[in-house]
Amino acid sequence: MFDLGKNKKNRTPSTRLKTHENLTLSDYITAVKWSPEGLLAASSACGEIILWHQKEQVFVLQSETEKSIDCLSFSRDGQYLAAGGQDGVVKIWHLPTQTLTPLDPTSAWVDQLAWSSTTNQLAFSRGRTVQIWDAETHREVTQLNFHDSSVLCLAWHPVLDTLAVGGYQGVKIWQGSNWEDDPHVLQIPSASQAVAWSPDGKYIACGNLDRTLAVVEWGNPHPWVMRGFPGKVRSLAWSDSPTVLGAPLLAVASAEGVVIWEKQIQEEAGWEGWVLEGHRENVTGIEFQPGTFLLASGSEEGAVCLWHSAEKIIQTLEDGVDGFSCLSWHPRGEFLAAGGRRGELIIWSKSTSGRGFARK
Repeated sequence: MFDLGKNKKNRTPSTRLKTHENLTLSDYITAVKWSPEGLLAASSACGEIILWHQKEQVFVLQSETEKSIDCLSFSRDGQYLAAGGQDGVVKIWHLPTQTLTPLDPTSAWVDQLAWSSTTNQLAFSRGRTVQIWDAETHREVTQLNFHDSSVLCLAWHPVLDTLAVGGYQGVKIWQGSNWEDDPHVLQIPSASQAVAWSPDGKYIACGNLDRTLAVVEWGNPHPWVMRGFPGKVRSLAWSDSPTVLGAPLLAVASAEGVVIWEKQIQEEAGWEGWVLEGHRENVTGIEFQPGTFLLASGSEEGAVCLWHSAEKIIQTLEDGVDGFSCLSWHPRGEFLAAGGRRGELIIWSKSTSGRGFARK
């Protein structure tokens, strides 16, 4: 297990969540995503896609197809929803008109896709390549060849037209100013299966199959490498606000553990970490509430833990679910949605008796 020293001082919680909505899809929930305006999309292993609005309206965007939908992503303006999965077809809905644009299918399972943070361009995996498609022109922009393996993860820079793609032997980063240029390579001895930029774009984190975490300050060739995780690093989450030390917090899920990393002021001190212990089985999703350091973590034992200031459990949400598969916060932090392994989709809201989650 980890040996990271003493945890930071805990702070007093200010409010709790309550169950707001409890829905059921036909099978395992594969993804839950919120649009910038607060529209929730959820997909299942049977191919369903539903949309939920906080006025408690449910709309079935796609019924069962018997082929899994594995990834969802809203465009930066909320106008488009993209979905990919087992059938190799990327489907793009223009939500105001409910117009569906299916892209040409391939034999490769599409399990990674994401919209750019700066344009309405969509990147999605197709085996060893990443295709970028423009929603405004309805044309392919480029194809990026990862070469070394199938694409395991991808993430757009939050400010620049830059795309990071992970797989065997690390992460390759392409610049949109010239997609034909050779990518910048962050070499990892094994494979990177999770990649995430910090909200300010200053840092990029790579979670790896060899039980390591690499964090790079963009433009600096020397990464920080953290070791000693109990299993492969499954997921990463940055807080959208910096701490008093000047950098956002980074949460890392590995096996049943969650570790929080905080950048120290002194360069030689690197990152200080502390362990959050509360789950008994694999952690399947982690995410900070927008505007705060409240961390939500869901796991296979059927519990979502809320960690105040990413330090201390203030509430455990169970609701009888036989294991959670994914979770996501509303863009203003008003709701928390989580999907279960038996098709449960649970949405919690802040209790009206509380004052809201305080900033650190």
